[in-house]
Amino acid sequence: MTHRNDRTLNVSALARVEGEGAMYVRVRGTDVEEVRLNIYEPPRFFEAFLRGRAHTEPPDITARICGICPVAYQMSSCLAIEDACGVAVDAALTELRRLLYCGEWIESHALHIYLLHAPDFLGYPGAVEMARDHRAVVERGLRLKKAGNTLMEVIGGRAIHPVNVRVGGFYRAPSRGEMAALAETLRPALDDALATVRWAAMFEFPDFVHEHEYLALSADRYPLDGGTLRTSAGRAFPAAAFEEHIVEEQVPHSTALHARFTDGGVYLTGPLARYALNRDKLSPLALEAAAAAGLGAECRNPFRSVLVRAVEVVYAIDEALRIIDAYEPPPRPAVPVPPRAGTGHGVTEAPRGVLYHRYDLDADGLITAARIVPPTSQNQTAIEDDLRRFVAPRLHLDDASLTGRCEQAIRNYDPCISCSTHFLDLTVDRT
Repeated sequence: MTHRNDRTLNVSALARVEGEGAMYVRVRGTDVEEVRLNIYEPPRFFEAFLRGRAHTEPPDITARICGICPVAYQMSSCLAIEDACGVAVDAALTELRRLLYCGEWIESHALHIYLLHAPDFLGYPGAVEMARDHRAVVERGLRLKKAGNTLMEVIGGRAIHPVNVRVGGFYRAPSRGEMAALAETLRPALDDALATVRWAAMFEFPDFVHEHEYLALSADRYPLDGGTLRTSAGRAFPAAAFEEHIVEEQVPHSTALHARFTDGGVYLTGPLARYALNRDKLSPLALEAAAAAGLGAECRNPFRSVLVRAVEVVYAIDEALRIIDAYEPPPRPAVPVPPRAGTGHGVTEAPRGVLYHRYDLDADGLITAARIVPPTSQNQTAIEDDLRRFVAPRLHLDDASLTGRCEQAIRNYDPCISCSTHFLDLTVDRT
């Protein structure tokens, strides 16, 4: 095609991501000079209106940051408050929390794989159009999401913004009968999850690789609910040292802060990072599924992240069944968490990556300061860098094709822009 000097593409909103924003690309000749994700959704101010609230309130307040990953906010906030108060919950309650987190991974990943991202690979504008030709496939995805939602309802009290979570544990622990019924729901879901891996492995993935430093939690099992922060370059630090290693900065084009390492290094968190740093911690069934799908020791093609998410669904269901099979009702649903002055830190693995909370408490347990660093804001810089390199060899595409490729590339990261504080007007400025 013949290139025009001044070329602008505008998309009113990026479909199939959570939130609103814009993308600006400036091209001069054959050089991509600038790529910006313009996150323009108004700031959410959660950190500000947490100040002055009681130390028992963050799990209920922060859950409202996101309707897709509320458990992540509840778990990170609980860990941070308990850390500030010098309290550790019982092992049985830790397992219940992990079980609840499994439910969120299942429903969130299933939503992304089937309804948000698969249409890109199969050539459909959305899941509704895809369902006309692949009804059984979409129904499988909906069954998986329902299984995750059911788990969250049983453990958390409801699927969206669970109400059973509290600092120190839960308001109520499920009975053995409730757990047995939950297992009957999850066992067929495991077959659906394995089928999902096989199905996603057949997608055609663009040839693209990135070299970002990966950041994820690492523990004695595949990370969901705690551990040490590690990177693919060998860094390692506890949750309490998060702010010593990672800095956020405001950029003119975004209401979401951009995160970097304090030495300026760019990093990526999320499924690709978790998998690369913790592959050996997957369950045997999930490892077998990953190997059969062609995933090696690590995956550095962001387009194949949909496949890693599918493997994590297998793991989450397998892990949930393990916890249920060993379940004994705890002697108490929560441990006391009396207030005290202090600072607490909590990090867990949201479906989209590392989620950090820090709270400062006074002697009465009132919050004097709060900091929340969601995974999407941490990934913004890496996403912009990937888009810059992805666009460069595709400038020969026409406006519609280039726009579609950029949108798919952004969906690789399953950005939750509401959390980061939302996407997409696309502008390509060619001069």
